[in-house]
Amino acid sequence: MTSREHTVLGDYLRARREVLRPQDAGLPAGQGRRRVPGLRREELALLAGISADYYLRLEQGRDRRPSPQVLDALASALGLDEAARAHLHRLAKQEQQPRRRPRRAPERVVPGLRRLLESAFGAPAYVQGRLMDVLAANGLAQALSPAYAPGTNVVRAMFLEPGLAQTHGVGEHDLAGLVACLRRQVGPDVDDPRLTELVGELSVRSEPFRRLWARQDVRAPARGPLRLHHPQVGPLELHYEKLLVPDARDQQLVVLSAEPGSPSAEALTLLGALQEPGAHESRRTTSADNQAP
Repeated sequence: MTSREHTVLGDYLRARREVLRPQDAGLPAGQGRRRVPGLRREELALLAGISADYYLRLEQGRDRRPSPQVLDALASALGLDEAARAHLHRLAKQEQQPRRRPRRAPERVVPGLRRLLESAFGAPAYVQGRLMDVLAANGLAQALSPAYAPGTNVVRAMFLEPGLAQTHGVGEHDLAGLVACLRRQVGPDVDDPRLTELVGELSVRSEPFRRLWARQDVRAPARGPLRLHHPQVGPLELHYEKLLVPDARDQQLVVLSAEPGSPSAEALTLLGALQEPGAHESRRTTSADNQAP
């Protein structure tokens, strides 16, 4: 095993330790300037009820077989939520097994799901892959935003296209959530070539991404409100849900909806009508008629 492969768990523990302030863990901040950010190793070991030497071996990758009880104690000491705790266990389990990189076939959306996108939803919907690439989208999703066009990586778009992020009302908290979701989806497979390429590009071109990726935050797939401004139909307030695709564990179906009877629902209906065949020609004719003397 290479040094990179057996330090994934240690890297995660170090990153989480460094973002946890002593006062957040119930410890006194102490006097004077601290030499390290966040908790010291011995402080985290004390909180987890393990020896400082044993914790040091874990963080340095010299011990790769912590028990589930030790992992749970570390998770509690670090204040990890359910998603982050599960991620910690995944990292530890991966390091206890021989490293075999699976051959990843190109991500494809089954024909039945493509038909479902277009026929069964009166709402924007798209299928998202493991690295948050849009694999397929219905016409209404593509009309709603360029971020949902097939082939687009949502993380790259939000970090590198400020106009898109502004249109979607994406702030720092939302960007942090995107990065944390990406981290959870890739799990221990941080050396995946496609992930390495994506992270490398974003780290070079975006300081906020580089900083957020280094934190190693983990977050479960989000659901909640989305506010954006469409150039044709104006402001929309939508709600999105992410559902796992059966038999394709790395894919998620994302559906956006509006409150029935709301202005946003009316705007979505109008946007859908504008995408119907002949709608653009009809609008041009109407506009020309209105301008006639």
